[in-house]
Amino acid sequence: MKTVEKEKLWEEYQKNPSAELREKIIIEYAPLVRVVAGRLSMYLGYNVEYEDLVSYGIFGLIDAIDKFDRGKDVKFETYASLRIRGSILDQIRKMDWIPRTVRQKRKKIEEAIKQIETKTGRNASDEEIAQELGIGEEELNDWQTQLNVTNVISLNEFVEQGGEPVMDAKNNSHFIQPEESVQEEELKKVLMESLELLTEKEKKVILLYYYEDLTLKEISSILEVSESRVSQLHTKALLKMRKKMGNYMGILID
Repeated sequence: MKTVEKEKLWEEYQKNPSAELREKIIIEYAPLVRVVAGRLSMYLGYNVEYEDLVSYGIFGLIDAIDKFDRGKDVKFETYASLRIRGSILDQIRKMDWIPRTVRQKRKKIEEAIKQIETKTGRNASDEEIAQELGIGEEELNDWQTQLNVTNVISLNEFVEQGGEPVMDAKNNSHFIQPEESVQEEELKKVLMESLELLTEKEKKVILLYYYEDLTLKEISSILEVSESRVSQLHTKALLKMRKKMGNYMGILID
């Protein structure tokens, strides 16, 4: 549907908020739910079914439609994306399935990487990390796959910091304020430095996913590795980037 047609649909719905028109808007923006769910699925790996994420997100879309104010200077897609993401994460919080053992494994891996890099002055390899942990590389891969689920903690914290989606141009992240341009330059610098910490494959996963907007399946095809391996590379990359990016880490989960 063209932008003009969408505007007309919104105008009709504003005058007559009928169930029929509401259904048309839901159908029109349903692809947005799939995009947001696809983004989150990268963090969750195979712990939650993609279609389940989509179903959770639909509730967020409906909520966004009901609460959207066309009088505010913000695009519906921007506002709805925040509502959809929040709805999915709310449901995941309720599930409360992040085991303590998984959290502990994440801490152990981060500590192992820190120890290795302090001693060697370079990036830690999988073989070195496994040796430091006293486990085999295959078991380390299993740990890294499990860590996808812990990334949702960062997502939760990021959403909670933002609170409710703000519907005005000044406070909405879609609009860049003058003072933010300085922060953007700093962000670019930190991001480039953090990318240098990655192996070539890890860097490719980050660039293909966040810059080219490719899916897990598309990236696995390009790199000629399994989807689970792409997921592992993504997790490893985030672990390495987190210490360098600090507070800027939120940019990767927006």
